[in-house]
Amino acid sequence: MINKIAPSIAAALDGLKDGATVMIGGFGTAGIPNELIDGLIAQGAKDLVLVNNNAGNAETGLAALLKAGRVRKIICSFPRQADSYVFDELYRSGKLELELVPQGNLAERIRAAGAGIGAFFSPTGFGTDLAKGKETREINGKQYVLELPIYGDLALIKAERGDRWGNLVYRKAARNFGPVMATAARKTVATVHEIVELGGLDPENIITPGIFVSKIVKIDRVATQAGGFKKAA
Repeated sequence: MINKIAPSIAAALDGLKDGATVMIGGFGTAGIPNELIDGLIAQGAKDLVLVNNNAGNAETGLAALLKAGRVRKIICSFPRQADSYVFDELYRSGKLELELVPQGNLAERIRAAGAGIGAFFSPTGFGTDLAKGKETREINGKQYVLELPIYGDLALIKAERGDRWGNLVYRKAARNFGPVMATAARKTVATVHEIVELGGLDPENIITPGIFVSKIVKIDRVATQAGGFKKAA
């Protein structure tokens, strides 16, 4: 019987090795799997290569992972924002390597890995520092840059609901990079707020089929300081 429900976050993350490439879903603070990141910090793997659209906010989530000294390199498109001081300090002191990737290229490089595409040409970045050292080619009178796929050893994503086969649906903007990261990683772990019986998800609404998911973990919604509940972003 296929059952991908993990008893705990620790069990779902067991076996991750030092030096792994970890893809983490999220766009800004929308769809960040904070509970899985906390579990990754507790798990102890180091020298990680982190793939995310951003580079953390304040000292929680991604920023907490950076501050813990577990990340050797980050691949992202938007590392600096008002509260990205943890990234700033590490990068400026030479303790963190950065690979800056335009947002569209980041999504497509991840998608290419999942789709089995060896490489693709993109016009984005041609004539800039981002194209240095890369093959370029003129196609139909336009200049392009060769971009390679980004593969992950582990993808951590946040979904809304799932079933024991690992099928997932998302909530609005929390979907972002989750679906493409799930296809591009050797192992994908997702948190969900609700686990339904098989058949409880409309097949037309399933965004990430269970074949791309290794483990799911049910988590509670985060209570706000006002005593209510904060819905998933």
